[in-house]
Amino acid sequence: MIKFNLICDNAHTFEGWFGSSDDFDVQQMRGLVECPQCGSSAVSKALMAPRVTTSRSKEKTAVAMVDAKRREIFSEMKKLRDKVVESSENVGEKFPEEARKIHYGEAEQRGIYGAASMEEASELIDEGIAIAPLPVFPDDGN
Repeated sequence: MIKFNLICDNAHTFEGWFGSSDDFDVQQMRGLVECPQCGSSAVSKALMAPRVTTSRSKEKTAVAMVDAKRREIFSEMKKLRDKVVESSENVGEKFPEEARKIHYGEAEQRGIYGAASMEEASELIDEGIAIAPLPVFPDDGN
């Protein structure tokens, strides 16, 4: 499909969509193209500004696509985090202690989450205890 800006002999401007440039020519010669305001069939193509894609518009499109993908990824990360939180026990500041108890068989196996300093997390990893941070998002405080 192609869109043309059209103008009639009474200077009314309007748009018309055609399958091709040839389709417009055939319909115009047969008197099938009419002005929607006055009904005149003396219609011709008006001057049209070419649609030029600039590097700025390409950049805006690329940024919009990246933003959409980022929102999609954040949404999926939030769903995953929410699933972990729903199916696990919050042990708060006792996370390192409780993770060790579970790892060494001193407490029942279960999913837990809580808080640990970077040093505590590093020590848990060095001991072979599998842990992973839960992401925190900007809107979590709202």
